[in-house]
Amino acid sequence: MLMIHCQPDAETQQKAGLAISFDDHFIDEWFALRPMFNQYGAKVTFFITCPDSLSADEVAKLRQLQSDGHEIGFHGTIHGKSTELIIAGPDEYKKIELTPGMSNMAKAGFKPTSYAHPGGNHNEQVDSVLRANGFKILRDVSISKRKFKGFQMYALAPRLMPWIYYSFDNERIVDALLIDEDAGLTTVAMNEALAKATSTNKALMLFGHEPLYGKPKNGEYGFYVPFLEKILREAKRQNLKFYTMSELPEIN
Repeated sequence: MLMIHCQPDAETQQKAGLAISFDDHFIDEWFALRPMFNQYGAKVTFFITCPDSLSADEVAKLRQLQSDGHEIGFHGTIHGKSTELIIAGPDEYKKIELTPGMSNMAKAGFKPTSYAHPGGNHNEQVDSVLRANGFKILRDVSISKRKFKGFQMYALAPRLMPWIYYSFDNERIVDALLIDEDAGLTTVAMNEALAKATSTNKALMLFGHEPLYGKPKNGEYGFYVPFLEKILREAKRQNLKFYTMSELPEIN
């Protein structure tokens, strides 16, 4: 019997990738990772909050990062709880959380087209306002391990979380997996997640906050830099593409 093995074409195979983003206002710390990003050919998305406080030096660093191929996204004017702000109506929500910050971003020379929900807090009404204001993609938060009052509620392996993989289906509302230290992720789990992106021809979406070089202390929240480098190294080994968030819905 003649056996026919169907293989995906080269163009289809090349979509598998990784989309990493970073939230808040750790611009100096992110900028210090430039050599690492360059080493692995990585491009990422930086979601900026409280842009009214951007210094001239921070603006210059963000412009350099953008010139390197990274994306500058938006993370809210005040990092507010959108489901509470929207109660007063869409116009009031825009007045407080969108318009001032986007004006500050424009003055600094940036026109964000991607938005990360502060705290992962949003609803359909909030999403509708954001889409109407030109954002191509809205990013939510996903966590693999959750505790409540010190008790483990659940722990999921990233490879078992289909919602953190982008299927290149023009989806505009997505979830990214938190890689901060308190998420409890392991190198093995991340390698498995990257392998799933490769085998399913999807893009794994990850995010973190402040780059840390030791265990978090004094209220710090962020990811361990050597852990990020392991992710980048494995992604490069598996020939995964690196995507910015706004690129994802543009790829067919």
